[in-house]
Amino acid sequence: MSTVIWDGSGEGTEGLTRRTVLPNGLRILTEEVPGVRSVAFGVWVDIGSRDEDTSSAGASHYLEHLLFKGTARRSALEISAALEAVGGEANAFTAKENTCYYARVLDRDLPLAVDVVCDMVTGSLLRGEDIDSERGVILEEIAMHDDDPGDVVHDLFCDVVLGDTPLGRPILGTVDSIEEMTRETLLGHYGRYTPSGMVVSVAGSCDHDAVVELVVRAFGRDGSGTPDPLRATARAELQEGGRVAVTSRPTEQANLVLGGPALSRRDERRFALEVLSAALGGGMSSRLFQEVREKRGLAYSVYSFTSPFADTGLFGVYAGCQPKRVDDVLNICHEQLDLVVSGGLSEEEIARGKGQLTGGMLLGLEDTGSRMSRLGKGELVYGEHLSAADLIGKIEAVTADDIAEVAGEVLAGPRSLAVIGPVDGQRLTRAVA
Repeated sequence: MSTVIWDGSGEGTEGLTRRTVLPNGLRILTEEVPGVRSVAFGVWVDIGSRDEDTSSAGASHYLEHLLFKGTARRSALEISAALEAVGGEANAFTAKENTCYYARVLDRDLPLAVDVVCDMVTGSLLRGEDIDSERGVILEEIAMHDDDPGDVVHDLFCDVVLGDTPLGRPILGTVDSIEEMTRETLLGHYGRYTPSGMVVSVAGSCDHDAVVELVVRAFGRDGSGTPDPLRATARAELQEGGRVAVTSRPTEQANLVLGGPALSRRDERRFALEVLSAALGGGMSSRLFQEVREKRGLAYSVYSFTSPFADTGLFGVYAGCQPKRVDDVLNICHEQLDLVVSGGLSEEEIARGKGQLTGGMLLGLEDTGSRMSRLGKGELVYGEHLSAADLIGKIEAVTADDIAEVAGEVLAGPRSLAVIGPVDGQRLTRAVA
């Protein structure tokens, strides 16, 4: 068992952070935060929706639901009641490349949180009757998601850029894949939850050695895990740029996303892209907000975003507007993207973008849940821990030339478009082509 200690407390934003690796490959990271009574505990699993094939689409999210349905030691009611009885909360989420199970409690109740969450992650029964009952719940969740065109358009954008691939498919799966999901498929997916592919992260009022002992009792010291080889084979398959996907719906608004492939999460230029995105569409002072909403009143919501993955990423601009204004909104978005490519951003815009990113990150450090997420995701996704000071340094180091470089690579290529609403898809396709 190896332990590493580093201390970011000198900046006044971070406490003592320690990392221990158990013989079975499980990584445990803690950050002690002085002056708080709460503690956030999370188990991060290096399995997400991109680790599924067509027949198992939605299995990661399905499994996330099922782990709350009962173990040999606790029923579903006992799982939820245990933490609610002490004022705590437990939840989980599934992403494209990982899944997280977490709880937030008072420091005195951390042993209970560790026991409950680890029991769920390591000892779920996956009973047939629970699988059948939860199937209906997930189908309702898909229906609820499909009723929100602002959510669906992002799935459509992933499809138009990444195609019918694990990374391009919806995290929830489809109605067909969920209806056909078998217990054998879910058990096989659950079997890929190995200690070497997990990270435990804890932030708040906690003691590292005590956390390690609690987790060791839950997971065990012995055994070893092997990396799952599927991630290497489920590579992103970028589609040709300039594609248009339109789903016609009788909605009051048209929801659109314009953009294309971007940088991977390991590309150091991602900091420049984040500053660019913040300045272009990250707030009320951004170019897109000012041009689309403030000056012309064409949309209520307009913003830009980045989504980095292991081997690629996405950059997009979202807007929701009246169907008759789609052309005007798209023209402005294209114009502003072209202007950034040709002329870059002003020093004032760059400074605002940097301030927005660094200020938001430091404000997030006031929440133990945010600290836990940053700690766990940093280890699982990047394999390293960058302190707030490290991250601020990388953001502040971004130059106008750095932004011009990433703009030329990410924004200049043929842009793809996804639209949900009562619009003429053939006309939009001809316009983009």
